[in-house]
Amino acid sequence: MKRGVLGGTFDPVHNGHLAVAGEVAARLALDEILFVPAGQPQLRTGGPVSAGEHRVQMIRLAINGKPCYRLTTVEIERAGPSYTVDTIAQLRSQLGDGDGLFFILGWDNLAELPRWREPARLVSMCRLVAVPRPGCPLPDPRSLEVLVPGITKSVILLKAPRVDISASEIRRRVAQGLPVRHLVPGPVADYIRERGLYATID
Repeated sequence: MKRGVLGGTFDPVHNGHLAVAGEVAARLALDEILFVPAGQPQLRTGGPVSAGEHRVQMIRLAINGKPCYRLTTVEIERAGPSYTVDTIAQLRSQLGDGDGLFFILGWDNLAELPRWREPARLVSMCRLVAVPRPGCPLPDPRSLEVLVPGITKSVILLKAPRVDISASEIRRRVAQGLPVRHLVPGPVADYIRERGLYATID
């Protein structure tokens, strides 16, 4: 089985995440996309990440009825900071060596990969699928090969979808009383409203 792994804070999960998942699944003929919400909340610019229970529930609502999308809470359940290499290693041990793993990341994150924990080990355990990010140039994996041996054989560069939706903008719009239903799935918009999430600007 071929599985994509889409990690992130998902605060909130939005239509851009779903567009990326759909595009990667279609282009690479993946059987399943695993949504992996980040574990221990890390401070972002301006404020903390929402509680894991809210982010997990919003993903459940967003992927409900989509059988090829699945939520995994391996990072939420893990104590301490979460690193991608640990998550991929855990998923690899759970799923078995016969399954292909495709870790989805943005062009910007690919360029920063040498600064990640054990990047060479990461690329040895999975393929990397890099998707566009607004304002980020197309990275050249060859320039990263010296720092991350094996990356040129691991990475798959996609030029679509070009999604210009940000969770921070969604949070700002909610705090300002502006609609977000065109940016997030309807059930997620309802959940945000009912729980009073993002009522104040971060």
